[in-house]
Amino acid sequence: MKTIVVASINPVKIQSALDGFRRMFPSEEFTAKGIGVPSGVSDQPMSDAETLQGARNRVANAQREIPDADYWIGLEGGVEDNGSELEVFAWMVVVSREGRTGKGKTATFYLPEETARLVRQGIELGHADDQVFGRSNSKQQNGSVGLLTGDVVDRTAYYVQAVILALIPFRNPTLTFAVG
Repeated sequence: MKTIVVASINPVKIQSALDGFRRMFPSEEFTAKGIGVPSGVSDQPMSDAETLQGARNRVANAQREIPDADYWIGLEGGVEDNGSELEVFAWMVVVSREGRTGKGKTATFYLPEETARLVRQGIELGHADDQVFGRSNSKQQNGSVGLLTGDVVDRTAYYVQAVILALIPFRNPTLTFAVG
């Protein structure tokens, strides 16, 4: 059984990583464990570059903490302020014991102004969602995407596709991917 270390203790992120690996490699067995490690970026990354850096940092920190895994994965959600609206997305970075790296990004969507205003004031998206929607700890449940779509797409499903995309280099080991 192969071990995946998820650089988060958020159950949604752990389950998303495990689901993505299982879907991409159905003949293999995986176990996933989460570890809380710092991202080295803002609690609420405010750009595409900062969000990707957070995912990379989480992977590196998880590797240092638990060096005997088969895979490490960092999942980092962020926003990009386009002036009039906030675009939401997440980056996934996967590194294998052999040193192969893959990355993938979720689809994007835009926040309603009520939530965007709070995020621009420095409130983390999950906390802003809780305030706007009268919820508690939504980021460990269905997240913004689930709240806004009525759970047609929940946070787990939203992340799984990006995990699968990050695993493309592992599914195609004879091809060369320039993952910078």
